[in-house]
Amino acid sequence: MTGGSLRLSAPSFWTWIMIAACVMLGVLLFWPILSVFIISFEDADTGRFTLENYIQIFTRRYYVSALTNTLIVGVAGMLGACLLGVPLAFCMSRFQLRGRTLISTMAVLTLVSPPFIGAYAWIMLLGNNGAITNALGAIGIDIPSIYGMAGIILIFSLKFFPFIYLMTENALNGINKSLEDAAENLGCSGWRRFRKVTLPLVFPAVSTGAIISFVLSIADFGTPAIIGRGVRTLSTIAYTQYTSEMGGTPTMAVTISMVMIAISMLALLIQRRMLAKRRYASSMTHKRQRAPLHGARSVLVHGVSYGIALAGMVPAFVVIWTSFLATNGPVFSGGFGLDSYRRIMAEAPDAVMNSFIFALCAVALIAVVSSLLSFIVVRRESFISGLLDLILMVPYLVPGVVMAIGFVTTFNSGWYNLVGTATMIILIVFIRRLPYGVRSTSSVLRQVKPSIEEAAIALGASPAKTFLKITVPLIMPGIIVGSLMSFITAINELSSTLIVYTASTVTMPVKIYLSVVDGEFGVAAALSTVLTVSTGLCVFLVFRLSEDREANFV
Repeated sequence: MTGGSLRLSAPSFWTWIMIAACVMLGVLLFWPILSVFIISFEDADTGRFTLENYIQIFTRRYYVSALTNTLIVGVAGMLGACLLGVPLAFCMSRFQLRGRTLISTMAVLTLVSPPFIGAYAWIMLLGNNGAITNALGAIGIDIPSIYGMAGIILIFSLKFFPFIYLMTENALNGINKSLEDAAENLGCSGWRRFRKVTLPLVFPAVSTGAIISFVLSIADFGTPAIIGRGVRTLSTIAYTQYTSEMGGTPTMAVTISMVMIAISMLALLIQRRMLAKRRYASSMTHKRQRAPLHGARSVLVHGVSYGIALAGMVPAFVVIWTSFLATNGPVFSGGFGLDSYRRIMAEAPDAVMNSFIFALCAVALIAVVSSLLSFIVVRRESFISGLLDLILMVPYLVPGVVMAIGFVTTFNSGWYNLVGTATMIILIVFIRRLPYGVRSTSSVLRQVKPSIEEAAIALGASPAKTFLKITVPLIMPGIIVGSLMSFITAINELSSTLIVYTASTVTMPVKIYLSVVDGEFGVAAALSTVLTVSTGLCVFLVFRLSEDREANFV
């Protein structure tokens, strides 16, 4: 072969990038999951193949109870989110509301704050010594405790309804008005028209938000751990089993983890099966205009909309308020002060610093990798690039507890022993939050004409130089928004970091969880406020930098 033919047959720049992407996802995503899968079939004592682990999950009362509780909180939390999110979406899309931007902002802030902060805040309000509990008790009214199944469902409903709201509102805005008008002309009442015409048309959006709510509900660890009391879920017993099996093979912990993944995948398959039975497409023309509101109807619609949004923001308000209460040791002593902030500066400076450093390191990786992966997905259309796009949905379905256990069981020996290091936390956060960066960057890249890049290549620029000099500056807004969204979710990560942290790598979410468990509510409030303010600042920047604001958060 001649030198020219050898150069032609050599892999191109983007071929090498695609190979590197496949290797990266194989090492950081599928290898840990495969390790968990294999260990789930091992006997803890002999290491031999067995089905006993799965048999115990589905026969022993301890595990069956946790499985049942997981399904209950998942389904109930999903339904609760739908009952809040769908009415809010309908009001926002159908009526002229005062303060629409404020309502959307509050919904997004509810979405990006971690659920365990909501659990802590509701303890401050409805716990055994909560503000509302004491106030009502003083006038002889006893209310149910926030602890237990009802409290978990309440928090999940208030936490995850923005997924339903954001997706459903977008779908409602795209419905052809003539379809609803035709039903009205045929004598359908308002409720029947909504149930028979409007809701079926937006069912794909509602079901997608519902699936996300369900998956996040069954995967959440902090909320049931903080307020569950006697209510065990798969995520909490997976953590308990892992800590009890430390020093040996965590067979039961990984078996529970595989069951959690299977439940998430089954929920997704059920949704796709339901969507495949009917067609939901409609013309995007002749959209309905928002109707003006007057009198009692205006009061009702505004009351419902602001009531739902404010209910979701209650944890943030409570956290910020309590962070400024004076403390005497672990308890609030009355009055206001900065005692809690002085304590976190004295007792938890490493947690604050670690959270920002780990999140920023993960985001830096996400910014670089997501821009490269987005180019492959959007510009290098092939079977492999399509498969990569599909694979990037997997981190959405894998609970943080599962991913952490997978990393610990995989990278625990030899030169790649990462257990107890900051590198492990950064890599876990990176792979779990990578989809945010790819999604945001891809959406911007699809709006860039390929002819601009083709012209640069035609003038002699290499593919790598074209990407760096032409493509990256054009997609920089998407990279920035994706990085901010990744930072928001990375700095709030708890379920995975609680498995792998050490004294030197403790983060703010972990410290908040430990403080709540120990009754150090002042420290928890101050750290939660730092997280909330950091998150709120990022949300503000996303809103300023992105035209499609709410879509970046789902």
